[in-house]
Amino acid sequence: MRYFIIAGEASGDLHASHLMRELKKEDTNARFMFFGGELMANEGGMLLKHYREMAFMGLFPVLLNLDKIRHNFKLAEQKLLEFETDVLILVDYPGFNLRMAEFAKLNRIKVFYYISPKIWAWKTKRVHKVKKFVDEMFTIFPFETEFYRKFGYPVRYVGNPTIDELTHRTNQQETFTEFVHRNNLPDKPIIALLAGSRRQEIKRILPVLAAVSSRYSEYQFVIGGAPSQSQPFYTEVLGEVAIPVLFGQTYDLLQQSTAALVASGTATLETAFIGIPQVVCYRIEAGWLGTLVKNILVKVPWFSLVNLIAGREVVKELFQHNCTPKTVGDELDLILSDHSYRESMFKGYEDVLSALGGPGCAERAAKLMVELLSKK
Repeated sequence: MRYFIIAGEASGDLHASHLMRELKKEDTNARFMFFGGELMANEGGMLLKHYREMAFMGLFPVLLNLDKIRHNFKLAEQKLLEFETDVLILVDYPGFNLRMAEFAKLNRIKVFYYISPKIWAWKTKRVHKVKKFVDEMFTIFPFETEFYRKFGYPVRYVGNPTIDELTHRTNQQETFTEFVHRNNLPDKPIIALLAGSRRQEIKRILPVLAAVSSRYSEYQFVIGGAPSQSQPFYTEVLGEVAIPVLFGQTYDLLQQSTAALVASGTATLETAFIGIPQVVCYRIEAGWLGTLVKNILVKVPWFSLVNLIAGREVVKELFQHNCTPKTVGDELDLILSDHSYRESMFKGYEDVLSALGGPGCAERAAKLMVELLSKK
């Protein structure tokens, strides 16, 4: 089979690479062409466009890069046909991918979606495009099944890829002493800062999280660097605040941390799996106007995956004007000093992980995909 895959972000590159590995096990004749990154390229096939050339988020970045976006669409459409694609596999990234789903459908190419876009949170109307242009949706959160059921669209829950990555992560037996020595860090308890992966997101959140560090001389704060960013970028954002940045060691960092300040996203789930108490922070553009837009458009009661999966508040969420050095620091105080508060959070983590199930997401998805394709 010929698989054309589109992943527009670092996380999509990771998840798609695992899917490709499993597809090769199920289909020895698998051939790949894709938009993605190095991890996908390591699995073989042809990389047409790196996700770094596709990461345009927000109104103004999109407007400023319309020519590049149009070029990316034309390239994808051209190569999708030239490759004689059997199936287009889309990984999240809805703005681009739903348009490609429509193009593929018009050209009678089967469309699979692996990792649903977050239309259950906002832009819910996109569900109608999914129903119209996507043949099969493979979801990674149990609550997505009920969301799509409301619109008469059955999906296939295959588990969560983050569980796979965390289960098989390296350095699980490393001690704190070994970790700080390996990274030339002081022998002081660590507070991890996970400020997201996109530049604008990091610019909005990291200064707030970094400002908290002045309250805690007995701790060291360490940033988990995003793979798509660089040390000079973090130095620029931090200004005069000196906080070390570790790249490619987010799981190792979390494992050795006493607590974490986390930007909303997959990192909240990773932090829960490793069992580290956390404060979840989220800031968007436009200040109070952003808050108003969020209240109007966002359709879910929480924005962290931990709370969404649990169906209740397990971790504290601090959004927009409520996300300040003082509010973050006050919540961190509570986590560090109140044993029963931490234990309640850990109990919530157990419920979340139980709902997600065990590892094997990519394997289950690949088997289903090959089985469905063999029936065409």
